[in-house]
Amino acid sequence: MQYCTELTLLFDFLDFDRPQLVTEFQYLRTQSIEPLATFLDFITYEYMIENVMLLLKGTLSGRDINELIAQCHPLGMFKESTMRSIPTFESTPRGYQDLYQTVLVDTPVGPYFSLFLQESAGRGEVSNVLEEVEIEIIKSSLIKYWIEDFAKFVDSLGGETATIMGDLLKVRADTNAINITLNSFGTPLNEPAMRASDRKRLYPALGHLYPVGTSMLADVGDEDELGRVLELFPQYSSIWNIHAAGGGSGEGKSIDDAFYERDVQMLELAFEGQMHYGAFYAYVKLKEQEIRNLVWISECILQQQKEEIHKFVPVFSFNAPWRAGSKKR
Repeated sequence: MQYCTELTLLFDFLDFDRPQLVTEFQYLRTQSIEPLATFLDFITYEYMIENVMLLLKGTLSGRDINELIAQCHPLGMFKESTMRSIPTFESTPRGYQDLYQTVLVDTPVGPYFSLFLQESAGRGEVSNVLEEVEIEIIKSSLIKYWIEDFAKFVDSLGGETATIMGDLLKVRADTNAINITLNSFGTPLNEPAMRASDRKRLYPALGHLYPVGTSMLADVGDEDELGRVLELFPQYSSIWNIHAAGGGSGEGKSIDDAFYERDVQMLELAFEGQMHYGAFYAYVKLKEQEIRNLVWISECILQQQKEEIHKFVPVFSFNAPWRAGSKKR
C-alpha cells in the first residue's frame, strides 16, 4: 500500500511539473519585448512541430483525437479548434494539401511546412508527397528548417547570444545529422540511391560537422562506417565510443544518454555567460531533462528495477560526470 501511495504521489508530481514549466515560460513571454519575445517564440516552434507530427501520425494509425491532444506538449499547443482540425483531413493527396492550405498555413510553423512542400515538389513529388513520405522524414525536414531559421535569427542578434546559442544550435544540428544517419540503417533511406538525395537533404546546413562531415555521413552505409567518420571529429568520437561499448559496458549507456549528458553540460555552462538570451533556452531544456529524469525514476519504480534508478542525467549536480572528474583532480 505504501509503495502504491508513493508511486501515485510521484505521478501526480509529474503531472504538475510540466504545467508549471509552461506557466513560468508564459510569464516570461508576456513580460518580454523584442527581440527576446521572438527568441522565446522560436523555442516553442520545435514543440509545435512535434505536436503536428504526433497528430498526423496518430491519425494514420486511427487513434482517438482526445488521446492525441492529451499527449501533445503544452508549449506547442495551438488553439483547440486548430488542434482538432489537423486530424480531420481525408487520407488522400488532396486532403493533405487542404490540411496545409486551410490549417497549417496560419500557424507559426506553416512556413517550414511550405518549404518542405516546395522542396518535395521540386523533386517531382507534388501530389503524393504527404501520403507516401514517412512521417518521421517530414518531421526531420521541419526540424531542419527550424534549426536553420533559429540559427539565422540568433546570428542577427550578434553578441554573446550569437556565440552561445550559435554553438548550442550547431551541436543540435550535428546531433540530428548523426541520429538521422544511425536511424536510417535497415530502412529505405540507407539504400545507396537515397543516401545522397533523400537522407542528405535532412541534414541541417550548419554545425561542426557541416559541410565536410555531413557530406561524409551521406556515404555511410553501416555503423562501422559511421564510427570511422565520427572518429575524425574529437567532440563526437568519445560519444560514439560510448555507443559502441553499449550494453557491454557496466553503465550500459546509449548514444542518446551520451548526447543528453553533453547537452546538460553545455546548457549549464550557458548560465555562466552574461547579457545573452541563451539562458532562457537553457532553462527550458534543463527543465525538460528534469522531467525526463522523473519519468525514468517512476518507470524504474513501476517495473521494480530500483537498481537502475541512478541511470539518469543529473542537472546542476556536484555528482555530474564532468564535475566529479574535476573534483578528483
